[in-house]
Amino acid sequence: YDVRGQGIRAQILVRETDPRSSEFRFAVHRAADEIVRVTTGEPGIAATRIVFVSRAAVYTVDADGASIQIVSSDGVQGFSPGWHPGGWELAYTDLNVGTGTIRLHDLRTRRTVDVAPTTEYQNISPRFSPDGRTLVFARVWGEGTHLFSYNLTQDCCLQRLTVGRFSDNLSPAFSPDGRRIAFESTRAGLAQIYVMTADGTGQELFAPYDYGVTGDSHSPDWSPDGLWLAFHRTVASSPQIFVMDVRSNEVRQLTSFGRNEDPTWAPDSRHIAFKSNRTGPTQLWMIDLETGRVRQLTSFGGTRFPNWSRRIPVPNEP
Repeated sequence: YDVRGQGIRAQILVRETDPRSSEFRFAVHRAADEIVRVTTGEPGIAATRIVFVSRAAVYTVDADGASIQIVSSDGVQGFSPGWHPGGWELAYTDLNVGTGTIRLHDLRTRRTVDVAPTTEYQNISPRFSPDGRTLVFARVWGEGTHLFSYNLTQDCCLQRLTVGRFSDNLSPAFSPDGRRIAFESTRAGLAQIYVMTADGTGQELFAPYDYGVTGDSHSPDWSPDGLWLAFHRTVASSPQIFVMDVRSNEVRQLTSFGRNEDPTWAPDSRHIAFKSNRTGPTQLWMIDLETGRVRQLTSFGGTRFPNWSRRIPVPNEP
Protein backbone atom coordinates (compact mmCIF):
# COMPACT_ATOMS: atom_id res chain seq x y z
CA TYR A 1 0.00 0.00 0.00
CA ASP A 2 1.38 3.41 -1.01
CA VAL A 3 0.79 5.58 2.06
CA ARG A 4 1.65 8.82 0.31
CA GLY A 5 -0.30 8.05 -2.86
CA GLN A 6 -3.20 6.50 -0.94
CA GLY A 7 -3.46 3.47 -3.15
CA ILE A 8 -2.58 -0.20 -3.54
CA ARG A 9 0.81 -0.46 -5.23
CA ALA A 10 0.88 -4.21 -5.75
CA GLN A 11 -0.86 -7.39 -4.71
CA ILE A 12 1.11 -10.51 -3.81
CA LEU A 13 -0.44 -13.96 -4.02
CA VAL A 14 0.87 -16.34 -1.38
CA ARG A 15 0.26 -20.07 -1.40
CA GLU A 16 -1.80 -21.13 1.62
CA THR A 17 0.19 -23.46 3.88
CA ASP A 18 -0.94 -25.34 6.97
CA PRO A 19 0.71 -23.69 10.01
CA ARG A 20 1.43 -27.17 11.34
CA SER A 21 3.39 -28.05 8.21
CA SER A 22 7.18 -28.09 8.21
CA GLU A 23 6.95 -25.80 5.17
CA PHE A 24 4.95 -23.07 6.90
CA ARG A 25 7.97 -21.09 8.10
CA PHE A 26 9.49 -21.01 4.61
CA ALA A 27 6.13 -20.07 3.09
CA VAL A 28 6.19 -16.95 5.27
CA HIS A 29 9.80 -16.34 4.23
CA ARG A 30 8.87 -16.54 0.55
CA ALA A 31 6.08 -14.02 1.11
CA ALA A 32 8.55 -11.68 2.81
CA ASP A 33 10.94 -12.04 -0.13
CA GLU A 34 8.16 -11.09 -2.53
CA ILE A 35 7.41 -7.96 -0.51
CA VAL A 36 11.09 -7.01 -0.75
CA ARG A 37 11.00 -7.68 -4.51
CA VAL A 38 8.00 -5.39 -5.03
CA THR A 39 9.62 -2.68 -2.91
CA THR A 40 13.20 -2.80 -4.20
CA GLY A 41 13.10 -4.79 -7.43
CA GLU A 42 15.25 -7.58 -5.97
CA PRO A 43 13.79 -10.49 -3.94
CA GLY A 44 14.83 -10.82 -0.33
CA ILE A 45 16.96 -13.59 1.14
CA ALA A 46 14.62 -14.96 3.81
CA ALA A 47 13.89 -18.13 1.81
CA THR A 48 17.53 -19.20 1.69
CA ARG A 49 19.80 -21.39 3.78
CA ILE A 50 23.48 -21.64 4.60
CA VAL A 51 25.25 -24.99 4.86
CA PHE A 52 28.31 -25.28 7.11
CA VAL A 53 30.43 -27.69 9.12
CA SER A 54 30.71 -27.81 12.90
CA ARG A 55 32.53 -30.52 14.85
CA ALA A 56 32.83 -32.55 11.62
CA ALA A 57 29.04 -32.65 11.07
CA VAL A 58 27.23 -30.90 8.20
CA TYR A 59 24.41 -28.52 9.16
CA THR A 60 22.05 -26.07 7.49
CA VAL A 61 20.69 -22.86 8.99
CA ASP A 62 18.10 -20.41 7.70
CA ALA A 63 19.35 -16.99 6.63
CA ASP A 64 17.98 -15.45 9.85
CA GLY A 65 20.02 -17.85 12.02
CA ALA A 66 17.05 -20.03 12.97
CA SER A 67 16.14 -23.65 12.29
CA ILE A 68 19.59 -25.24 12.49
CA GLN A 69 19.37 -28.82 11.21
CA ILE A 70 21.96 -31.57 10.91
CA VAL A 71 22.35 -33.03 7.42
CA SER A 72 25.05 -35.66 7.73
CA SER A 73 24.49 -39.02 9.38
CA ASP A 74 26.39 -40.43 12.36
CA GLY A 75 29.99 -41.31 11.61
CA VAL A 76 30.38 -38.82 8.76
CA GLN A 77 33.41 -36.53 8.90
CA GLY A 78 31.93 -33.67 6.90
CA PHE A 79 34.11 -31.21 5.02
CA SER A 80 33.67 -28.29 2.57
CA PRO A 81 29.95 -28.56 1.61
CA GLY A 82 28.40 -26.81 -1.39
CA TRP A 83 24.85 -26.20 -2.61
CA HIS A 84 23.30 -27.44 -5.83
CA PRO A 85 21.71 -24.46 -7.66
CA GLY A 86 18.30 -26.16 -7.37
CA GLY A 87 18.34 -25.61 -3.62
CA TRP A 88 17.45 -29.14 -2.49
CA GLU A 89 20.76 -30.97 -2.87
CA LEU A 90 24.19 -30.66 -1.30
CA ALA A 91 27.66 -31.97 -2.05
CA TYR A 92 30.21 -32.51 0.70
CA THR A 93 33.33 -34.54 1.39
CA ASP A 94 33.23 -37.43 3.86
CA LEU A 95 36.71 -37.80 5.33
CA ASN A 96 35.74 -40.87 7.35
CA VAL A 97 36.19 -43.42 4.58
CA GLY A 98 39.98 -43.51 4.47
CA THR A 99 40.26 -41.02 1.63
CA GLY A 100 37.86 -38.21 0.89
CA THR A 101 34.76 -39.25 -1.00
CA ILE A 102 32.35 -36.58 -2.27
CA ARG A 103 28.73 -37.39 -1.48
CA LEU A 104 25.58 -35.92 -3.01
CA HIS A 105 22.75 -35.53 -0.50
CA ASP A 106 19.08 -34.85 -1.32
CA LEU A 107 17.42 -32.89 1.50
CA ARG A 108 13.93 -34.05 0.49
CA THR A 109 14.54 -37.79 0.32
CA ARG A 110 17.57 -37.97 2.67
CA ARG A 111 19.22 -40.14 0.03
CA THR A 112 23.01 -39.90 -0.30
CA VAL A 113 25.09 -41.19 -3.20
CA ASP A 114 28.83 -41.12 -3.90
CA VAL A 115 30.31 -39.29 -6.88
CA ALA A 116 31.89 -42.21 -8.72
CA PRO A 117 35.45 -40.97 -9.41
CA THR A 118 35.94 -39.57 -5.88
CA THR A 119 36.23 -42.85 -4.00
CA GLU A 120 40.00 -42.65 -4.53
CA TYR A 121 42.42 -40.01 -3.21
CA GLN A 122 41.23 -37.07 -1.11
CA ASN A 123 38.64 -34.93 -2.89
CA ILE A 124 37.48 -31.65 -1.34
CA SER A 125 35.73 -28.33 -2.07
CA PRO A 126 32.98 -29.59 -4.42
CA ARG A 127 31.15 -26.85 -6.31
CA PHE A 128 28.34 -27.18 -8.84
CA SER A 129 28.21 -25.30 -12.11
CA PRO A 130 25.29 -22.82 -12.32
CA ASP A 131 23.26 -25.30 -14.40
CA GLY A 132 23.97 -28.13 -11.95
CA ARG A 133 25.36 -30.40 -14.65
CA THR A 134 29.04 -30.29 -13.67
CA LEU A 135 30.88 -30.70 -10.38
CA VAL A 136 34.33 -29.17 -9.92
CA PHE A 137 36.47 -30.23 -6.97
CA ALA A 138 40.05 -30.31 -5.70
CA ARG A 139 41.97 -33.59 -5.49
CA VAL A 140 44.96 -34.07 -3.20
CA TRP A 141 47.54 -36.48 -4.57
CA GLY A 142 51.31 -36.98 -4.97
CA GLU A 143 51.86 -34.01 -7.28
CA GLY A 144 50.02 -31.51 -5.09
CA THR A 145 46.37 -30.48 -5.20
CA HIS A 146 44.59 -29.98 -8.53
CA LEU A 147 41.13 -29.09 -9.78
CA PHE A 148 39.02 -31.60 -11.69
CA SER A 149 35.60 -31.43 -13.32
CA TYR A 150 33.05 -34.24 -13.65
CA ASN A 151 29.89 -34.39 -15.76
CA LEU A 152 27.13 -35.33 -13.32
CA THR A 153 24.42 -35.49 -15.97
CA GLN A 154 26.24 -38.12 -18.03
CA ASP A 155 28.04 -39.62 -15.00
CA CYS A 156 31.34 -39.54 -16.86
CA CYS A 157 34.20 -37.56 -18.27
CA LEU A 158 36.54 -36.71 -15.40
CA GLN A 159 38.81 -33.88 -16.61
CA ARG A 160 41.85 -32.36 -14.93
CA LEU A 161 41.76 -28.55 -15.13
CA THR A 162 45.01 -27.40 -13.48
CA VAL A 163 48.54 -28.59 -14.20
CA GLY A 164 51.99 -28.34 -12.68
CA ARG A 165 53.84 -30.14 -9.91
CA PHE A 166 53.82 -29.53 -6.16
CA SER A 167 51.39 -26.61 -6.08
CA ASP A 168 47.98 -26.48 -4.45
CA ASN A 169 44.93 -25.42 -6.45
CA LEU A 170 41.79 -25.22 -4.32
CA SER A 171 38.40 -23.63 -3.67
CA PRO A 172 36.82 -23.41 -7.13
CA ALA A 173 34.02 -20.87 -7.64
CA PHE A 174 32.00 -20.60 -10.85
CA SER A 175 31.02 -17.28 -12.35
CA PRO A 176 27.22 -16.94 -12.59
CA ASP A 177 27.28 -17.56 -16.35
CA GLY A 178 29.33 -20.74 -15.85
CA ARG A 179 32.08 -19.62 -18.23
CA ARG A 180 34.85 -18.96 -15.72
CA ILE A 181 36.14 -20.44 -12.48
CA ALA A 182 37.97 -18.50 -9.78
CA PHE A 183 40.27 -20.51 -7.51
CA GLU A 184 43.22 -20.19 -5.18
CA SER A 185 46.68 -21.43 -6.14
CA THR A 186 50.17 -21.56 -4.62
CA ARG A 187 51.88 -21.84 -8.02
CA ALA A 188 53.79 -18.56 -7.47
CA GLY A 189 54.44 -19.03 -3.74
CA LEU A 190 51.79 -17.70 -1.36
CA ALA A 191 48.24 -18.69 -2.23
CA GLN A 192 46.53 -16.07 -4.41
CA ILE A 193 43.30 -15.86 -6.40
CA TYR A 194 43.43 -16.98 -10.04
CA VAL A 195 40.82 -17.40 -12.77
CA MET A 196 40.39 -19.72 -15.76
CA THR A 197 37.74 -20.66 -18.28
CA ALA A 198 35.51 -23.57 -17.34
CA ASP A 199 37.58 -25.98 -19.49
CA GLY A 200 40.81 -25.07 -17.67
CA THR A 201 42.34 -22.77 -20.32
CA GLY A 202 43.42 -19.16 -19.89
CA GLN A 203 44.67 -19.41 -16.31
CA GLU A 204 45.89 -16.10 -14.86
CA LEU A 205 46.18 -14.12 -11.65
CA PHE A 206 42.80 -12.55 -10.89
CA ALA A 207 42.88 -10.54 -7.65
CA PRO A 208 45.79 -8.04 -7.40
CA TYR A 209 47.75 -7.92 -4.14
CA ASP A 210 50.45 -5.80 -2.50
CA TYR A 211 53.49 -7.97 -1.97
CA GLY A 212 54.81 -7.48 1.57
CA VAL A 213 51.70 -5.58 2.70
CA THR A 214 49.05 -8.28 2.42
CA GLY A 215 49.60 -12.02 2.52
CA ASP A 216 47.98 -15.13 1.13
CA SER A 217 44.43 -15.15 -0.29
CA HIS A 218 41.87 -17.95 -0.05
CA SER A 219 38.26 -19.09 -0.60
CA PRO A 220 37.01 -17.00 -3.54
CA ASP A 221 33.27 -16.75 -4.12
CA TRP A 222 31.62 -15.03 -7.08
CA SER A 223 28.59 -12.81 -6.43
CA PRO A 224 25.39 -13.99 -8.15
CA ASP A 225 25.20 -10.78 -10.19
CA GLY A 226 28.72 -11.48 -11.50
CA LEU A 227 30.09 -8.08 -10.47
CA TRP A 228 32.07 -8.96 -7.35
CA LEU A 229 34.45 -11.59 -6.02
CA ALA A 230 34.75 -12.14 -2.28
CA PHE A 231 37.71 -13.85 -0.60
CA HIS A 232 39.73 -13.71 2.59
CA ARG A 233 43.28 -12.38 2.71
CA THR A 234 45.88 -12.18 5.48
CA VAL A 235 46.52 -8.70 6.86
CA ALA A 236 48.87 -8.26 9.84
CA SER A 237 48.79 -12.02 10.51
CA SER A 238 44.95 -12.20 10.57
CA PRO A 239 42.63 -13.20 7.72
CA GLN A 240 40.09 -10.54 6.70
CA ILE A 241 37.23 -10.43 4.19
CA PHE A 242 37.81 -8.57 0.92
CA VAL A 243 35.71 -7.94 -2.17
CA MET A 244 37.00 -7.20 -5.66
CA ASP A 245 35.15 -5.32 -8.40
CA VAL A 246 35.45 -7.78 -11.30
CA ARG A 247 35.24 -4.98 -13.88
CA SER A 248 37.96 -2.74 -12.46
CA ASN A 249 39.91 -5.26 -10.30
CA GLU A 250 39.74 -2.78 -7.41
CA VAL A 251 39.94 -4.52 -4.03
CA ARG A 252 38.19 -3.36 -0.85
CA GLN A 253 38.62 -4.68 2.71
CA LEU A 254 35.36 -5.32 4.61
CA THR A 255 36.48 -6.57 8.04
CA SER A 256 39.27 -5.70 10.44
CA PHE A 257 38.34 -7.12 13.86
CA GLY A 258 39.19 -10.72 14.75
CA ARG A 259 39.88 -13.52 12.26
CA ASN A 260 37.35 -13.52 9.41
CA GLU A 261 37.35 -16.24 6.74
CA ASP A 262 35.39 -18.23 4.13
CA PRO A 263 33.05 -15.59 2.63
CA THR A 264 29.95 -16.73 0.75
CA TRP A 265 27.43 -14.55 -1.10
CA ALA A 266 23.69 -14.37 -0.58
CA PRO A 267 21.62 -14.54 -3.79
CA ASP A 268 20.93 -10.79 -3.60
CA SER A 269 24.66 -9.99 -4.04
CA ARG A 270 24.31 -7.62 -1.08
CA HIS A 271 24.98 -9.85 1.94
CA ILE A 272 28.01 -12.02 2.72
CA ALA A 273 28.19 -14.74 5.37
CA PHE A 274 31.56 -15.70 6.83
CA LYS A 275 33.13 -17.36 9.85
CA SER A 276 34.68 -15.22 12.56
CA ASN A 277 36.10 -15.50 16.07
CA ARG A 278 35.39 -11.84 16.91
CA THR A 279 33.42 -12.81 20.04
CA GLY A 280 35.29 -16.00 20.98
CA PRO A 281 34.63 -19.42 19.42
CA THR A 282 34.21 -19.39 15.65
CA GLN A 283 30.65 -18.56 14.59
CA LEU A 284 28.84 -17.65 11.39
CA TRP A 285 28.30 -13.95 10.81
CA MET A 286 26.60 -11.90 8.12
CA ILE A 287 27.50 -8.46 6.74
CA ASP A 288 25.25 -6.12 4.75
CA LEU A 289 27.49 -4.43 2.18
CA GLU A 290 25.18 -1.43 1.78
CA THR A 291 24.79 -0.57 5.45
CA GLY A 292 27.89 -2.23 6.91
CA ARG A 293 25.74 -3.90 9.55
CA VAL A 294 27.19 -7.15 10.92
CA ARG A 295 25.21 -9.71 12.89
CA GLN A 296 25.83 -13.17 14.32
CA LEU A 297 23.97 -16.19 12.91
CA THR A 298 25.10 -19.16 15.03
CA SER A 299 25.97 -19.59 18.68
CA PHE A 300 27.44 -23.05 19.25
CA GLY A 301 30.97 -22.54 17.94
CA GLY A 302 33.42 -24.38 15.77
CA THR A 303 31.68 -23.40 12.53
CA ARG A 304 33.49 -23.31 9.19
CA PHE A 305 33.05 -23.74 5.42
CA PRO A 306 29.77 -21.80 5.01
CA ASN A 307 28.10 -21.85 1.60
CA TRP A 308 24.91 -19.88 0.86
CA SER A 309 22.12 -21.43 -1.20
CA ARG A 310 20.21 -19.81 -4.00
CA ARG A 311 16.54 -19.20 -3.19
CA ILE A 312 14.90 -22.41 -2.03
CA PRO A 313 12.03 -23.34 -4.39
CA VAL A 314 8.65 -24.64 -3.28
CA PRO A 315 8.96 -28.44 -2.78
CA ASN A 316 8.12 -30.56 -5.83
CA GLU A 317 8.34 -27.56 -8.13
CA PRO A 318 11.22 -26.86 -10.57
